[in-house]
Amino acid sequence: MIGAHACRDHKAMIQQVYMRRSIGRTILLCLLLCVGVGCAKPVLKDSMPAPASLPADAGEDRRVLAGEWEYEEGAVVILRLDEQGNGTYAWKDGRFTTTALTGRIWEGLWSQRENDREGGFRVEFSPDFSEGEGRWWYTRIGQDHTPSQKGGTFHVSRKSEGMSRGETPQ
Repeated sequence: MIGAHACRDHKAMIQQVYMRRSIGRTILLCLLLCVGVGCAKPVLKDSMPAPASLPADAGEDRRVLAGEWEYEEGAVVILRLDEQGNGTYAWKDGRFTTTALTGRIWEGLWSQRENDREGGFRVEFSPDFSEGEGRWWYTRIGQDHTPSQKGGTFHVSRKSEGMSRGETPQ
């Protein structure tokens, strides 16, 4: 009996030693993890440049719209836009006003003084902003502020490759 009892005591003592080592290792591992997580720097935050301070309503850089564009809807009409995406076209003393440029989507208003009409438009540009597909609609024809006449679709393309994106037409 003494041999069996001594064997059990020895076994219990070995288990306690391993248990202490195991608990010690677990605590050490937890401490290392906590220190590692606390000292880690997020990779995304460091690799991303700080955003420029722009007014909340600045939208995206509209200078990409500046220049001459060919507006094709049956016939071709030349649009001349400034760095804000606002400009003119010869048909019926037409005007374009940009209201938003978000990603590749350009939205705005158009008006024609000679025939007393107004409306809206939306264009989705190609990734390089060299051309886009658009849709236009009426918001007013004369005194009618809820016109039933439908609008249409059109294609725009940058007129000359020689003009840089930030350059304003003369």
